Amino acid sequence: MASTQQAPIMFRNTMRVHPERFEAFRGAIARAVAFTEQHAPQLMVEVYLDAEGAQAYSFQLYPDSAAVLEHWRISDPHIREVMEYSTVLGLDVYGEPDAAVREGLDSFSREAGVPVTVHPRVAGFTRSAPAPR
Repeated sequence: MASTQQAPIMFRNTMRVHPERFEAFRGAIARAVAFTEQHAPQLMVEVYLDAEGAQAYSFQLYPDSAAVLEHWRISDPHIREVMEYSTVLGLDVYGEPDAAVREGLDSFSREAGVPVTVHPRVAGFTRSAPAPR
């Protein structure tokens, strides 16, 4: 079996959005994603809003643990702005983050009182273009 040392890591963040602040949340998310696209190491970021359920879901794909740590280092102001309008309900991590990322996740879970679940990788691949036909 191939090593997962450099395998991708995906985060799925579930947030409760303060209903009276949907538009402010949308603006903060747009600014955070624009910053991330230009400066941060994620391979993919997608955010979905369930306005009726007052929840949002953020998916972020990282090439490895070093990219997660770099994102945390440079993106904190944008994360803080988004959190002005939402509350994290849970964080699912797919992959096998290294000890430094696990320590950060454990600290976040304790401080925020948020469940963080890590799901080890079994197999997979990522394409940057459609498969050949």
